Amino acid sequence: MSIKHPRIYLASQSPRRRELLKQIGVNFEILLLRSDPRREVCVDETPEENEDPALYVQRICRLKAQAGWETRAFRDLPPFPILAADTTVTIDDKIIGKPRDKVHAAEILHTLSGRQHLVLTAVAMSFEDKFDMRLSSTTVTFAKLDEERIHHYLLSNEAHDKAGAYGIQGQAGAFVERIEGSYTGVMGLPLFETVELLKKFGYPAP
Repeated sequence: MSIKHPRIYLASQSPRRRELLKQIGVNFEILLLRSDPRREVCVDETPEENEDPALYVQRICRLKAQAGWETRAFRDLPPFPILAADTTVTIDDKIIGKPRDKVHAAEILHTLSGRQHLVLTAVAMSFEDKFDMRLSSTTVTFAKLDEERIHHYLLSNEAHDKAGAYGIQGQAGAFVERIEGSYTGVMGLPLFETVELLKKFGYPAP
């Protein structure tokens, strides 16, 4: 069987996404969007006013994939597909982004405490004029968290740079009473949807 694309580019610095791609044996290279000081390719992740969370996460994912393809072209790298993803947490139809600091992280965790929230992860691939995207939606139920438990978690520094101020693969996994959907989607890269895209773009995925 011929292999059309033996490699892809991952337009993300997330170590969780790297680990998940390695888990399923994908051959990839990291493509940093800010790769040259003369032409800084970046994505503004600011939500638009009253933007629907599902539309928001797909919009940002599309922008990341497009920025990845532009970066590849600018650096004159071999033309392999670009994989991009974006994750957001939403509760009461509001987008819960990454915490600004530990105080903000504590506020977010108090909001999620004892309630259900939704984790949305969009994953996209871009190659030349071809583009496709999938959306993973997972409902997560948190246990009731008291001040001491939240404080102890924040000491781990796991909340930093994570949507919803937690990583399910770390200590915060103990906060989760129930999950309905994709565990890897909550981590930041839904593997089922990712494999669908890889196959569509000619990568020999499992």
